[in-house]
Amino acid sequence: MNALLFEYLPSILSLSGLIMISIISPGPDFAVIVRNSLIYSRKTALLTALGISLGVLVHVTYSLCGLGIIIRESEWLFTGIKYLGAGYLLYIGYKGLRAKKENVELSEMKHIRDISALSALWSGFLTNALNPKCILFFISLFSIFISPDTPIQILSLYGFIIFVETLLWFSFVAFCLSGKKTREKFNAMGHWIERGTGGVLMGLGAKLIFSV
Repeated sequence: MNALLFEYLPSILSLSGLIMISIISPGPDFAVIVRNSLIYSRKTALLTALGISLGVLVHVTYSLCGLGIIIRESEWLFTGIKYLGAGYLLYIGYKGLRAKKENVELSEMKHIRDISALSALWSGFLTNALNPKCILFFISLFSIFISPDTPIQILSLYGFIIFVETLLWFSFVAFCLSGKKTREKFNAMGHWIERGTGGVLMGLGAKLIFSV
């Protein structure tokens, strides 16, 4: 195994770098994690980060199994995924735009403003899993780093690296933005934050629809 790792070390390092660059770039995932971190509790924010990471595993799994080729060659399937992703972004964006100001104490926000653990997990998971840009990204990425001769151990390692990097980055963002001092500063403008991120998400959804 050590010899295998040494042989594929350049590819492992290159893939790790590309993944980090891609996940820190602004997009639907970042907008959702910012929204849930500032509006809800730290637990909800971290569960959203986990949901995003699990969504990434969906793309990694079908790409590694060769399903990426099927999606790329099937125009109707790819178009359907685009519409699903756009529809979900428009839905959560619309909910954000309708946010109203609530004058509540910080200690009360967890009970009044928080959502269930499952809802937090799903918000992150669906945002990533239904993002068609992730489909294109992972198909392109694995076409560079994977060949028919790539050992299963290395394929599994690629998937593990992508999952861990995604989880660590978005957990870091969630942890920083969901702290008490940060939330105190944003409490008074929470509804504007929710409306702003809602507008961004709707814009991203509309962009996906018109790019089909």
